Amino acid sequence: LRVDVRAGHGTGTPLVMCGGIGASFELLQPLVDALDPGIDIIRFDAPGVGGSPVGALPRGFPQLARMLGRMLTELGYHRVDMLGFSWGGALAQQFAIQHASRCRRLVLISTNTGLLSVPAAPSVFAKMATPRGFGDYAAAMAGSVHGGDSRARTQDVRRLFRNTRFDVSGLGYLYQLAAAAGWTSLPFLPLIGQPVLVIGGDDDPIVPVANARILAALIPNATLHVSAGGHVEPLTAATDFGPRITRFLTHPQP
Repeated sequence: LRVDVRAGHGTGTPLVMCGGIGASFELLQPLVDALDPGIDIIRFDAPGVGGSPVGALPRGFPQLARMLGRMLTELGYHRVDMLGFSWGGALAQQFAIQHASRCRRLVLISTNTGLLSVPAAPSVFAKMATPRGFGDYAAAMAGSVHGGDSRARTQDVRRLFRNTRFDVSGLGYLYQLAAAAGWTSLPFLPLIGQPVLVIGGDDDPIVPVANARILAALIPNATLHVSAGGHVEPLTAATDFGPRITRFLTHPQP
């Protein structure tokens, strides 16, 4: 796996960031910059994304969570906080339940419960369901797909994607789609015992905000924040979201 570690000041619990489908970890850079500089932040490219080679066989989220656990062990991290954006939110949920003793807190952004969730509009799903030219395509369709203020700030969204590696192989992208298509977190959400911050946009055409409400309702110790915006506002307007996430991660647990 291609991995990046931002070494903080050794204060607080390290944070692992799981990114969206087809996107290298650079997509999360605005949020990294907006978080407490004292926190260690670990990012990685999923298999077949960015600088990570695609595997010979597809991996479901349980296998990916196990791989993530091995990666953290090799890096010398035991207990971490998890942040998952979009597709990465599913992996973060799986890690939180599969490696509960290693996950302290969980942040879920613009994500859902997988197979059994409120779906995107058919026209939006059709745009996301092919790896063909995904990088340029994602930037080109910024306003129509990502919703919220991105319609008015298309250039900000284009800039976000322009700084991100989308050199995914077609097979790697399809493997990511397959992992999501065959997975749901609904049965185990009530078993997630960690404090969880759920963030959803009220104008998200990819992951409708109803999914954030479902996550927050079924996770026992969840806090819901519904923002005025779409799918990528937590990244394009990271300075608005970073302080809220930092407070959640650093506030002493009752």
